[in-house]
Amino acid sequence: MLRGKTCGYICGILIFLSIMLTYQVQGTLLPPEKHLVSVGQPLNIKFPAPLEKGLKMEIINNESDALQENVIEGDFIAGSNPVALHPGQLKLRLSLYGVVPVRDMLVSVSPEIKVVPGGQSIGVLIHARGIIVADTYDVVNQNEQRINPAAQAGIQKGDVILKIDGLEVGSDSQFRDFVYRTGAAGESMAVEVKRGEETFSTTLNPVLCKETSDYRVGLMLRDSAAGVGTITFYEPDSKSYGALGHIITDVNTKHPVDLQDGKIVGASVQGIAKGKRGQPGEKIGILQGDKLLSGTINRNTRLGIFGNLQKPLENPVFTEPIPVAMTSQIHEGPAEILTVLSGDTVEKFSVEILKINPLVRQDGKALVLKITDERLLAQTGGIIQGMSGSPIIQEERLVGAVTHVFVNDPTRGYGVSAEWMLEESGLLDDSGQIIKEPAA
Repeated sequence: MLRGKTCGYICGILIFLSIMLTYQVQGTLLPPEKHLVSVGQPLNIKFPAPLEKGLKMEIINNESDALQENVIEGDFIAGSNPVALHPGQLKLRLSLYGVVPVRDMLVSVSPEIKVVPGGQSIGVLIHARGIIVADTYDVVNQNEQRINPAAQAGIQKGDVILKIDGLEVGSDSQFRDFVYRTGAAGESMAVEVKRGEETFSTTLNPVLCKETSDYRVGLMLRDSAAGVGTITFYEPDSKSYGALGHIITDVNTKHPVDLQDGKIVGASVQGIAKGKRGQPGEKIGILQGDKLLSGTINRNTRLGIFGNLQKPLENPVFTEPIPVAMTSQIHEGPAEILTVLSGDTVEKFSVEILKINPLVRQDGKALVLKITDERLLAQTGGIIQGMSGSPIIQEERLVGAVTHVFVNDPTRGYGVSAEWMLEESGLLDDSGQIIKEPAA
């Protein structure tokens, strides 16, 4: 009997290690190294079913007595739910059968966080650091030869021009001035280029174009972008907001925009292009300037944009702040979203949360949603562009934000956890408390 149990442990460990090596569990299937929970809430750390059996949590440090008394010291099995009693932090160690260390975790227990839910349409105006290469093209020189100075310099679509001759460049017009002066002087341009996370230097040689009688280098450039989205929440103490639920990318290159500065302004929805299978719909909006709302964009992150509003945000559906649900509190079933379909009126619509992926943090797809509201379906066909950031409410708690639509089924889409948006925003300190004046 003992031998059989020992063999079972050994087999379990071997299987677990095999999974670790094969699927890189550390980054994808295991819970994150930091975990946030509200006072009075069960710890409830999620594990994939195949891994839950045999996993054990050891409490390494619980100086603040954050958990209930019967688990202040010792171990508990993964899947059990001790309750967080007091604000503070505790350190846990996840191991297999108490033998093979898997991951250390820091759990922050914070008072319940409340925010004003959004739903308002916003115009997003951003200015990238440097200027983005939207495309390259051939230039016809005075000998009627087609050449591409950008390609000769190794510059590609999606690159970002940071400096020319050691000077920072921030606009398309500034770049054109450099090209003209350099070309007229018969000189070359020393260019600093960013591609992904790498930066390199190269040389551009302006060519006098026979077709335009102007100096060209074969680059189509863009220094700013604009779009319509939805604000997700406003935190009154810090005057901070979160919106979109995903990162802003360049419309042509699909690369994340390296933000230099930006702002959000109020937007009014003037029409709806209804979505259908294979063709997402969109809100047709006009920017209202600072009339409705205005704020800075301090961070452009994988889980949304974040900044500060010039004046408090008001919500006609929820007149008082509501709690933010921890990811472990979200469950499958009915929920609601807040969004605008006409003008600047925020309305509430019914949805259903079909699935929760508590370990998927990177791409804003932790929640799978289905639109169930008949009026919303009739007007939009489902989730459409411009809804990104629309708050998801369940049981009077902010649980997340709409982020993506299923292209082949616009009635369904993805959402991101509100807890993760808060963490990404820089609003929380290491103990899970709201920072009154978050860093830009």
